[in-house]
Amino acid sequence: MALSPLNQRRWRNFKSNRRAYWSLWIFLILYGITLFSEFLANDVPIAVSYRGEIQYPIFQFYPETAYGGEFRTQADYRIPEVQCLIETGGVEWCLDDPEDALEQAAATGMVEGEEVYEGWLLWPPIPYSYDTINNIGGPAPSAPDADHWLGTDAAARDVLARVIYGFRLSVTFAFVVVAISSLIGIVAGAVQGFFGGLTDLIAQRLIELWGSVPSLYVIIIVAAIIPMNFWLLVVLMVLFSWTALVGVVRAEFLRARNFEYVRAARALGVSNARIMFRHLLPNAMVATVTMLPFIVTGAIATLATLDFLGFGLPASAPSLGNLTLQARQNLQAPWLGFTAFLTFALMLSLLVFVFEGIRDAFDPRKTFR
Repeated sequence: MALSPLNQRRWRNFKSNRRAYWSLWIFLILYGITLFSEFLANDVPIAVSYRGEIQYPIFQFYPETAYGGEFRTQADYRIPEVQCLIETGGVEWCLDDPEDALEQAAATGMVEGEEVYEGWLLWPPIPYSYDTINNIGGPAPSAPDADHWLGTDAAARDVLARVIYGFRLSVTFAFVVVAISSLIGIVAGAVQGFFGGLTDLIAQRLIELWGSVPSLYVIIIVAAIIPMNFWLLVVLMVLFSWTALVGVVRAEFLRARNFEYVRAARALGVSNARIMFRHLLPNAMVATVTMLPFIVTGAIATLATLDFLGFGLPASAPSLGNLTLQARQNLQAPWLGFTAFLTFALMLSLLVFVFEGIRDAFDPRKTFR
């Protein structure tokens, strides 16, 4: 569907802001990459060839017994025994001496007189997931090296893997919170501003009462009673963030509800809902878009703060706030602090640049030049 002439002008204005335009592309590329985190950083192979059959452990559960092993639990593809079983087609000698079995298979094509079926494992670029505890052969956290490009944290987990998953988690959390809270805030502000009078008076008093509730303390109390998870934290954030847009949307609707085109629409019998969201809301978008950067960055910062304080997501979750906490607790490991700081700086800077460009693109003074 083609864009309207107005939106085409807005898009041209946005593209003319090179900083915002390229920030958008960089952000989309980074976020798009993290959407496929399981293919980039995982302790499970993407694909396995076993006895001529191609399997995809990244999508499906395979017990160790499926490869000739002894346990019915999920195969640990990182241990030499399982890798040997897959690469030789389930030769039993792999359970006793995997290195010798692989040497015999490479030299003769047989192991202890048993025929070998050549197999292989296709690993992600980073063979660790965000919660993989690695045997690093020394104290943790460990400094960056060839195996762990950004080092490991205090639990011997790969920092780069946690940053990739953490970037996706933070941005997704912010977008979900902003989408839901913006929808509620816009509807509430539109109803108040359009109808005014007693409706506006009662709603404003209720919002003032709700806004006086200390949101951080409420979230901390809930976290102390109920185990926190992603969606519970989203609900709690939405409960206290939707009021941010009510004031600006209400002000725009109060200003525009007595314009001539609104009176004409009413005289023609156009429904209130159509007038509000078809004709008045587009005029309120500039003020709405102006507030979005603060809501998005606020959601990311709040998630990081709660995780830093220990009242956010579980400690095993790939949280940038948890990485910041570990940086404070391990001052002898500066790579943790640098990684957390640079990730936050890049993420928030790109988002602010993009939303600044969107705000300018919606500015009528620039759109109708």
